[in-house]
Amino acid sequence: MDEQPTPDPTMTRIIEAVQLGQAGDPTEARHRLTALWDEIGAGGDALHRCTLAHYLADLQETPEVELVWDERALAAATDLTDERAQQHHHALQVRGFLPSLHLNLADVHRRLCDTARARAHLSTARSLAEYLPTDQYGDLIRAGIQHVDQALAAGSTQRLDSHPAAAG
Repeated sequence: MDEQPTPDPTMTRIIEAVQLGQAGDPTEARHRLTALWDEIGAGGDALHRCTLAHYLADLQETPEVELVWDERALAAATDLTDERAQQHHHALQVRGFLPSLHLNLADVHRRLCDTARARAHLSTARSLAEYLPTDQYGDLIRAGIQHVDQALAAGSTQRLDSHPAAAG
């Protein structure tokens, strides 16, 4: 199998915008990702929509808007195939995305005081965790599941220092 990813200018632009946010310019990152979303459209490439919405959720200033983007990311994942994901990276599988997407939804619902939905998404994230890789990314998502579970148990609605989205 050819392990070289197919060049994808849109994914490059998404990654560059995400890196801007990680480097301390979330406003510009949010601006670029929003403009790119407008180009891609709600019916565009599922990998682009899923990745962009997932990261754009992390850049929102309110949990209400973050929820919209987290829901878009999960919806796009349902349209995504392993074949398409593997055009970007040979090892990607859609089921490996799902724990993180559900974790982010659990966390945002927790912060919005919707504990029933938070627990439902957390349960789904936990049940899908077996599909996470045994690497740093997988460890971060598993730790995020524990952190959100603890925050739910404590009745916290505060943003976590180790916000699950920081894990990817």
